[in-house]
Amino acid sequence: MSTEGEVAEVTAEVASEAAPAASPPPLRYLVVTGFGGYDKVGDRVLVLIRSGMWQEEVTVPSANTFLMPEAMTFEEAAALLVNYITAYMVLFDFGNLRPGHSVLIHMAAGGVGMAALQLCRTVENVTVFGTASASKHELLKENGLTYPIDYHTTDYVDEIKKISPKGVDIVMDPLGGSDTAKGYNLLKPMGKIIIYGMANLVTGPKRNLMAMARTWWNQFSLTALQLLPANRAVCGFHLGYLDDEVELVSGVVARLLALYNEGHIKPHIDSVWPFEKVVDAMRQMQEKKNVGKVILVPGPEKEN
Repeated sequence: MSTEGEVAEVTAEVASEAAPAASPPPLRYLVVTGFGGYDKVGDRVLVLIRSGMWQEEVTVPSANTFLMPEAMTFEEAAALLVNYITAYMVLFDFGNLRPGHSVLIHMAAGGVGMAALQLCRTVENVTVFGTASASKHELLKENGLTYPIDYHTTDYVDEIKKISPKGVDIVMDPLGGSDTAKGYNLLKPMGKIIIYGMANLVTGPKRNLMAMARTWWNQFSLTALQLLPANRAVCGFHLGYLDDEVELVSGVVARLLALYNEGHIKPHIDSVWPFEKVVDAMRQMQEKKNVGKVILVPGPEKEN
């Protein structure tokens, strides 16, 4: 289940289509993502398809699949790829994260935020600032967050400037609106802000057109002439528009699975919900109660 909404996900344990048995082996399905081209009968695979995955059975091209590690659970698979592909490409492909860098991660307790924290720990001496509710700070520090900031009570720009007067090297921005301008102005020379969401458009359980219009009006913009002397970069990332970049994304998947097998990353599961409680699962995220990934599965409800 993707909090960004641009990519729906699913995984399946592939059953034999040619088996002559009267009762075919049971199928297991979960939300996941991936690439690679595995189609051997019985393989547990990750699948990345743009939409249509919130259902019990799906048919997907084998080229859109990637083999799951033996030790990986379906819940971990569901939580891994959309979040970790996003975090990896934002930090390394766009951000060029290196030892000694500093990073601001907004929504640090979300799926992408938790993934980014773990990926930052794979690079030496990275300082990580993260915004999240105060109740989530201790868990985030356990996962690598250097400086947690409660955005409800504190101006994160002021807090960062107290610790790092020059600002940060990378800003991960899933918020949009006025926060993009704040993030841009926090950048050090040669710094980069990567925009990969527009969470500020959503202000509550119901659509608020005025709030959406306000966020849109406050959206950050600048000209090339303004950007040139600033020695900063503004980037945009949307995984849903990399459908045709199989080689690019599959290379990222291979690196992520290697990190998983080496024990450097491990998805944090917030909760698992049956399809029948999709509204409750969405409310869990909308009310910002989750720490990590919220998963949808068919079948009976599991204890969270």
